[in-house]
Amino acid sequence: MNIELGLLNGNTVNTQYAPLTLLSALYQQNRTLEPLKAVQVSMKSVRYTPLDKLRQVWLSVLSGCAYISEINTLLRPDTTLAQVWNQSAFTDQSNVSRTLDRLTLMNIDQLRGAVTDIWRSRSLTLGHDWRGYLWLDFDLSGLPCGKQGEGSTKGYFSGKKTSLAASWPVSARSNTTKPSGRTCFQATATLFAACVRRCVRLKLL
Repeated sequence: MNIELGLLNGNTVNTQYAPLTLLSALYQQNRTLEPLKAVQVSMKSVRYTPLDKLRQVWLSVLSGCAYISEINTLLRPDTTLAQVWNQSAFTDQSNVSRTLDRLTLMNIDQLRGAVTDIWRSRSLTLGHDWRGYLWLDFDLSGLPCGKQGEGSTKGYFSGKKTSLAASWPVSARSNTTKPSGRTCFQATATLFAACVRRCVRLKLL
Protein backbone atom coordinates (compact mmCIF):
# COMPACT_ATOMS: atom_id res chain seq x y z
CA MET A 1 0.00 0.00 0.00
CA ASN A 2 1.41 3.36 -1.04
CA ILE A 3 0.24 6.41 0.89
CA GLU A 4 -0.60 9.38 -1.30
CA LEU A 5 -1.70 12.86 -0.27
CA GLY A 6 -3.86 15.04 -2.45
CA LEU A 7 -6.93 17.24 -2.67
CA LEU A 8 -10.43 15.96 -3.35
CA ASN A 9 -13.30 17.78 -4.98
CA GLY A 10 -16.06 17.88 -2.43
CA ASN A 11 -16.20 16.85 1.21
CA THR A 12 -16.36 13.07 0.89
CA VAL A 13 -14.92 12.26 4.32
CA ASN A 14 -14.73 14.10 7.61
CA THR A 15 -12.38 13.56 10.52
CA GLN A 16 -10.94 15.74 13.26
CA TYR A 17 -7.80 13.59 13.41
CA ALA A 18 -6.38 13.85 9.91
CA PRO A 19 -2.70 13.58 10.99
CA LEU A 20 -3.53 10.60 13.20
CA THR A 21 -5.42 8.99 10.33
CA LEU A 22 -2.37 9.30 8.11
CA LEU A 23 -0.13 7.94 10.88
CA SER A 24 -2.50 5.00 11.34
CA ALA A 25 -2.29 4.14 7.65
CA LEU A 26 1.50 4.33 7.81
CA TYR A 27 1.62 2.06 10.88
CA GLN A 28 -0.58 -0.48 9.15
CA GLN A 29 1.61 -0.42 6.07
CA ASN A 30 4.76 -1.00 8.15
CA ARG A 31 3.03 -3.43 10.56
CA THR A 32 4.36 -1.31 13.40
CA LEU A 33 1.92 -2.55 16.04
CA GLU A 34 2.34 -6.21 15.13
CA PRO A 35 4.21 -7.03 18.41
CA LEU A 36 1.04 -6.24 20.36
CA LYS A 37 -0.34 -9.61 19.22
CA ALA A 38 1.96 -11.19 21.80
CA VAL A 39 -0.32 -9.85 24.55
CA GLN A 40 -2.72 -12.76 25.12
CA VAL A 41 -5.62 -11.52 27.25
CA SER A 42 -7.92 -14.34 28.33
CA MET A 43 -11.37 -12.91 27.73
CA LYS A 44 -14.23 -13.47 25.33
CA SER A 45 -14.19 -11.49 22.08
CA VAL A 46 -17.50 -10.62 20.45
CA ARG A 47 -16.97 -7.72 18.08
CA TYR A 48 -13.64 -6.30 19.25
CA THR A 49 -10.58 -8.34 20.14
CA PRO A 50 -8.30 -7.41 23.06
CA LEU A 51 -5.77 -6.27 20.44
CA ASP A 52 -8.35 -3.88 18.98
CA LYS A 53 -8.97 -2.37 22.41
CA LEU A 54 -5.29 -2.07 23.31
CA ARG A 55 -4.75 -0.32 20.01
CA GLN A 56 -7.66 1.96 20.82
CA VAL A 57 -6.00 2.93 24.11
CA TRP A 58 -2.94 3.95 22.11
CA LEU A 59 -5.12 5.96 19.71
CA SER A 60 -6.92 7.64 22.61
CA VAL A 61 -3.60 8.92 23.96
CA LEU A 62 -2.62 10.34 20.56
CA SER A 63 -6.05 11.91 20.10
CA GLY A 64 -5.77 13.85 23.35
CA CYS A 65 -7.83 11.76 25.77
CA ALA A 66 -6.63 12.39 29.31
CA TYR A 67 -8.92 9.68 30.71
CA ILE A 68 -10.39 6.46 29.33
CA SER A 69 -13.88 7.92 29.84
CA GLU A 70 -13.14 10.58 27.19
CA ILE A 71 -13.06 7.89 24.49
CA ASN A 72 -16.86 8.15 24.18
CA THR A 73 -16.79 11.87 23.41
CA LEU A 74 -13.48 12.36 21.57
CA LEU A 75 -12.53 9.16 19.79
CA ARG A 76 -15.66 7.05 19.30
CA PRO A 77 -17.63 9.58 17.22
CA ASP A 78 -14.84 9.67 14.61
CA THR A 79 -15.86 6.81 12.32
CA THR A 80 -13.41 7.84 9.59
CA LEU A 81 -10.43 7.07 11.82
CA ALA A 82 -12.04 3.77 12.80
CA GLN A 83 -12.46 2.78 9.15
CA VAL A 84 -8.71 3.12 8.65
CA TRP A 85 -8.39 0.26 11.14
CA ASN A 86 -11.05 -1.77 9.28
CA GLN A 87 -13.75 -1.03 11.84
CA SER A 88 -17.06 0.69 11.38
CA ALA A 89 -16.70 2.45 14.73
CA PHE A 90 -14.62 2.29 17.89
CA THR A 91 -15.87 0.52 20.99
CA ASP A 92 -17.03 2.46 24.04
CA GLN A 93 -14.91 3.18 27.08
CA SER A 94 -16.56 0.52 29.26
CA ASN A 95 -15.30 -2.30 27.01
CA VAL A 96 -11.82 -0.78 26.99
CA SER A 97 -11.84 -0.49 30.78
CA ARG A 98 -12.90 -4.11 31.21
CA THR A 99 -10.03 -5.24 29.00
CA LEU A 100 -7.52 -3.23 31.01
CA ASP A 101 -8.95 -4.67 34.23
CA ARG A 102 -8.35 -8.20 32.92
CA LEU A 103 -4.66 -7.65 32.33
CA THR A 104 -2.59 -9.95 34.53
CA LEU A 105 1.02 -9.47 35.60
CA MET A 106 2.02 -11.77 32.75
CA ASN A 107 0.03 -9.64 30.30
CA ILE A 108 1.76 -6.51 31.57
CA ASP A 109 5.14 -8.16 31.01
CA GLN A 110 4.01 -9.14 27.50
CA LEU A 111 2.84 -5.58 26.86
CA ARG A 112 6.13 -4.16 28.13
CA GLY A 113 8.04 -6.50 25.83
CA ALA A 114 5.83 -5.61 22.86
CA VAL A 115 6.33 -1.88 23.39
CA THR A 116 10.09 -2.43 23.66
CA ASP A 117 10.09 -4.34 20.37
CA ILE A 118 8.14 -1.52 18.71
CA TRP A 119 10.49 1.27 19.72
CA ARG A 120 13.60 -0.81 19.07
CA SER A 121 12.47 -1.53 15.52
CA ARG A 122 11.90 2.18 14.85
CA SER A 123 14.70 3.70 16.91
CA LEU A 124 17.27 5.70 14.95
CA THR A 125 19.48 5.95 18.04
CA LEU A 126 20.10 2.19 18.15
CA GLY A 127 21.40 2.31 14.59
CA HIS A 128 23.60 5.34 15.21
CA ASP A 129 27.30 5.12 14.44
CA TRP A 130 28.72 5.70 17.91
CA ARG A 131 32.16 6.46 16.55
CA GLY A 132 30.82 9.97 16.10
CA TYR A 133 28.75 12.34 18.23
CA LEU A 134 25.00 12.05 18.72
CA TRP A 135 23.67 15.58 18.41
CA LEU A 136 20.50 16.46 20.32
CA ASP A 137 18.83 19.69 19.26
CA PHE A 138 16.66 21.33 21.91
CA ASP A 139 14.85 24.57 21.15
CA LEU A 140 12.79 25.70 24.13
CA SER A 141 12.29 29.27 22.96
CA GLY A 142 8.70 30.44 22.95
CA LEU A 143 6.97 31.52 19.77
CA PRO A 144 4.38 34.34 19.87
CA CYS A 145 0.94 33.71 18.43
CA GLY A 146 -2.07 35.88 17.76
CA LYS A 147 -5.18 36.10 19.92
CA GLN A 148 -7.09 34.11 17.30
CA GLY A 149 -4.68 31.16 17.51
CA GLU A 150 -6.37 27.89 18.43
CA GLY A 151 -5.77 27.07 22.07
CA SER A 152 -3.65 30.18 22.59
CA THR A 153 -3.23 31.30 26.19
CA LYS A 154 -1.25 34.01 27.90
CA GLY A 155 2.29 32.78 28.47
CA TYR A 156 5.62 33.87 29.82
CA PHE A 157 8.80 34.70 27.93
CA SER A 158 12.04 34.75 29.87
CA GLY A 159 13.59 38.20 30.00
CA LYS A 160 10.39 40.01 29.01
CA LYS A 161 9.28 40.75 32.57
CA THR A 162 10.84 41.76 35.87
CA SER A 163 13.90 39.65 36.61
CA LEU A 164 13.64 36.93 39.24
CA ALA A 165 16.19 38.57 41.55
CA ALA A 166 14.07 41.70 41.83
CA SER A 167 10.79 39.93 42.63
CA TRP A 168 11.92 36.94 44.67
CA PRO A 169 11.11 37.39 48.41
CA VAL A 170 14.54 36.12 49.51
CA SER A 171 16.15 38.98 47.59
CA ALA A 172 14.35 41.59 49.69
CA ARG A 173 16.45 43.90 51.89
CA SER A 174 17.22 42.61 55.37
CA ASN A 175 15.73 45.64 57.15
CA THR A 176 12.20 44.76 56.07
CA THR A 177 9.94 44.51 59.12
CA LYS A 178 6.82 42.47 59.63
CA PRO A 179 4.16 43.34 62.22
CA SER A 180 3.18 40.62 64.69
CA GLY A 181 0.51 41.66 67.12
CA ARG A 182 1.73 44.48 69.41
CA THR A 183 5.37 43.93 68.48
CA CYS A 184 7.43 43.89 65.33
CA PHE A 185 10.69 42.16 64.43
CA GLN A 186 12.96 41.84 61.45
CA ALA A 187 11.74 39.44 58.78
CA THR A 188 15.19 37.91 58.62
CA ALA A 189 15.12 36.92 62.31
CA THR A 190 14.55 33.28 63.12
CA LEU A 191 11.18 32.15 64.38
CA PHE A 192 12.67 30.97 67.66
CA ALA A 193 14.32 34.33 68.38
CA ALA A 194 11.10 36.15 67.55
CA CYS A 195 9.08 33.97 69.94
CA VAL A 196 11.58 34.47 72.78
CA ARG A 197 11.55 38.24 72.24
CA ARG A 198 7.75 38.34 72.34
CA CYS A 199 7.53 36.24 75.48
CA VAL A 200 10.03 38.46 77.30
CA ARG A 201 8.06 41.55 76.33
CA LEU A 202 4.77 40.03 77.59
CA LYS A 203 6.39 39.24 80.95
CA LEU A 204 7.64 42.80 81.27
CA LEU A 205 4.11 44.08 80.67
